Amino acid sequence: MDALTLIREAFAPLPGRRLIDIGCGPGALAGALAGEGARVTGIDPNPGAITQAAGAVPGAEFAVASGAHLPFAEAAFDGAVFLNTLHHMPEAGAALREAVRVVRPGGRIVVVEPLAEGSFFAALRPVEDETAVRRAAQATLDALVTAGELACERDLTFARSETFGGLDPFLARVLATDPARAGAIAERRAAIEAAFLAAAGRDDQGRFVLVQPLRACILTGRAA
Repeated sequence: MDALTLIREAFAPLPGRRLIDIGCGPGALAGALAGEGARVTGIDPNPGAITQAAGAVPGAEFAVASGAHLPFAEAAFDGAVFLNTLHHMPEAGAALREAVRVVRPGGRIVVVEPLAEGSFFAALRPVEDETAVRRAAQATLDALVTAGELACERDLTFARSETFGGLDPFLARVLATDPARAGAIAERRAAIEAAFLAAAGRDDQGRFVLVQPLRACILTGRAA
């Protein structure tokens, strides 16, 4: 299992499906879904990311917005996706409730989140320790399911494995996710390198391998 396959399956058939990518960043997921016929709208609070996404995916629509305050009408979409973004949202509960509001009754909300474990996480910690925010995102999600605000159709954990030629490609990957990490990388490079070398395995070609466990939930609003 991988995140894109799971998202495809959750919203199949994709052609004509109205989807909102919440925390779209530079538009990688939006581009993949739009390329398969979905009508995608991406939102992100970072204007630079939205400019980049709009240039990369001209067939989709993009807007600068917070996940906790979506500028769309009720039931405007067939489904919503949070791909590795919920833990970055200070108001995660509000963002999930907003997703329920803008998705039609019976429409699915897919949340894919990295867990606070795994070798990729260990290598990342000297750059940015996301232990608290990742655990908080999981707790918020579980609380809304327990309270009956969300219904969970499917809950699974799978691993994403990535290979790197060395430290610099890993750091490029980390920076692509969040350019604001540049300062921490410059200040802590020695500690980051030590953590990277300690955490990474090696494949049969000598490349470094880091593994990140992910939790994926396919949800609907209880009102559905």
